[in-house]
Amino acid sequence: MKRISRSEAASLGTADLYSLRKQAFIAFAAAARGSREQRDALATMRTIEDVLATRAPAP
Repeated sequence: MKRISRSEAASLGTADLYSLRKQAFIAFAAAARGSREQRDALATMRTIEDVLATRAPAP
């Protein structure tokens, strides 16, 4: 999985972020333990969580 930057994540819609987070979780689980792929997937999930946390909840 390609590592997503904060600016890339910020440019995506909320639904897209949730979908990408799911894909990152699947990639994390499928990757070999301690591999670069696993680290990239984890970093992507963290980035997405940070961006989602900055968005105001829908009324």
